[in-house]
Amino acid sequence: MSHQPVSLIGVPTDIGAGDRGARLGPEALRIAGLAEALIARGVDVRDLGNLDGPRNPWTAPVQGYRHLDEVVEWNRVLMEASLAELRAGRMPIMLGGDHCLGVGSVTAVARWCREQGKQLRLLWLDAHSDFNTSDVTPSGNVHGMPVACLCGLGPDALTRLGGDAPAILPSQVRQIGIRSVDPEEKRLIKTHRVDVYDMRYIDEAGMKRTMEAALAGIDDNTHLHVSFDVDFLDPSIAPGVGTTVPGGVNYREAQLVMEMIADSGRMGSLDIVELNPLLDNQNATAKLAVDLVESLFGKSTLMRG
Repeated sequence: MSHQPVSLIGVPTDIGAGDRGARLGPEALRIAGLAEALIARGVDVRDLGNLDGPRNPWTAPVQGYRHLDEVVEWNRVLMEASLAELRAGRMPIMLGGDHCLGVGSVTAVARWCREQGKQLRLLWLDAHSDFNTSDVTPSGNVHGMPVACLCGLGPDALTRLGGDAPAILPSQVRQIGIRSVDPEEKRLIKTHRVDVYDMRYIDEAGMKRTMEAALAGIDDNTHLHVSFDVDFLDPSIAPGVGTTVPGGVNYREAQLVMEMIADSGRMGSLDIVELNPLLDNQNATAKLAVDLVESLFGKSTLMRG
């Protein structure tokens, strides 16, 4: 299986998070051997190093948003870097950082898809729906808002990051592993009819049927963007995240998710976010993330692979 060349883009900021430490995520993923693992699978890997942006001022929310100016700047820099790699025929892999960065990476992909006449499908692997707005968020942390921003709900500076709003439609999103949603956020998700496969659905249907549903309808003209929040995984196997929620996806389910995405052959871009090595156990969460990314690139755990 031949792979598109890959560019690693480190985005060392926890600007949108409620805990500090996700800014160390890119280095933890590098130390866990991400580039080497992909190179061993025959992938052409270029590590672009880390983007630079404003420091985290660690201040209180202003009008419902924490650190909005800094969040916008980090996302703008990331959007430009991602778009440049896509236009160069390379697959951007964003090493986060917190999940507010999904605004920049997905806005870039949506713009590139429009340029190419491609369909976009966004797989959001996460414990949280990230569909908050300043009106309903308890915290003002923008890492709880990126999907809403991408769908046009939020401050102009983020919803219009790529010039157009909305960057995507709710119908392009599939959320998997969800198990923590604020009450008002739940109402917004239902209003906008976001496709959510929560843990109850996964328990009842099984992960295979869940992924078949989430990948249904994609074709040769579909670009699949995978936004992988490490808190998607159960904290017993992935402790290195700021917002742990029990009852998450287990190791075998996670491998199946990644293998089925790999089997689709449609992944064109990837985020790895919310890894906080300060909360980790000897970089175990980063190593697990690398293991799962290998599966995204076709490493099979099974005999038939």
